[in-house]
Amino acid sequence: MTEQNLANDNRKALDGVRKLDQAAILLMTLGESDAAEVLKHMGPKEVQRVGTAMSQLSDVTQEQVEGVVQLFLDEVGGRTSLGVGSDEYIRAMLTQALGADKATGLIDRILLGGNTTGLDTLKWMEPRSVADIIRNEHPQIQAIVIAYLDGEQSAEILQHFNEKVRLDIMMRVASLDTVQPAALQELNDILEKQFASSAGAQQQALGGVKRAAEIMNFLDSSIETELLDGIKDIDEDLGTEIEELMFVFENLVDIDDRGIQSLLREINTDLLKVALRGADNRLMEKVLGNMSKRASELLRDDIEAMGPVRVSDVEAAQKEILTIARRMADAGDLILGGAGSESLV
Repeated sequence: MTEQNLANDNRKALDGVRKLDQAAILLMTLGESDAAEVLKHMGPKEVQRVGTAMSQLSDVTQEQVEGVVQLFLDEVGGRTSLGVGSDEYIRAMLTQALGADKATGLIDRILLGGNTTGLDTLKWMEPRSVADIIRNEHPQIQAIVIAYLDGEQSAEILQHFNEKVRLDIMMRVASLDTVQPAALQELNDILEKQFASSAGAQQQALGGVKRAAEIMNFLDSSIETELLDGIKDIDEDLGTEIEELMFVFENLVDIDDRGIQSLLREINTDLLKVALRGADNRLMEKVLGNMSKRASELLRDDIEAMGPVRVSDVEAAQKEILTIARRMADAGDLILGGAGSESLV
């Protein structure tokens, strides 16, 4: 059998195997140290998705392993018996990648799946389902849930409430500081789960103006504007404080050149040209100035040659780029500028 035929057979072995499972198989072949290095460059959501896929691997064939390696590394290789006794591997790898503190909760959610308890259970549910669960609860309970969950998920949940409820929840989120263990216990009782660490627990920092701003960043632009205006109508100083902490697309101009160059390497050109269609001249020149002359000329020509683009498409592209920027900032690969950024010394 020729090398080409072998490669084709390896790729055929991947028919029906999801891309996510392919990524999981690849990480399982790397070994703990190398896999941990890869995971360090992923955001929390990506680590959760890949980690869950890894924990669910079973009956992985030698051909599938070789197909994945052939596809991603252009080499033939792999291991057998993947998915057998993989829990300890995942624990060791995620702990090395994220550190013990960050990894503990994530490991439990990945390995326990549907058996996780309390608030953490909600992290694995669709936003609409979470909204349905808390819809008839006290507004303070709703605020605790929204403040506790990932900002992007919280924003998606809020979109399933009407304007009045959204406003009430966000006002409460911004006013939160710490939450008593009894409040968390009550919430977990409502969810029919036992919060394992509630007994003797200290107050937990939750919510606040910064958290409110983070959630607002993930909302659709129309809802974001509507909600911010509503907050200002009730408390102008609070609304202004939240607004100053928000990181919007125009704030990308305040990122240093090295940061912009790193960000551009993570962004698809088609996405970038749609997003820049709605950008001001300062940001446009900032981006073009950090590209090669050839690349900047091509991008400028592509933007000028574009036909009409819907505002919603521009806003969606800008939101996607902001999500990438925040993920890189969380990983320490980027320092976000803007009104809400901290000074460096």
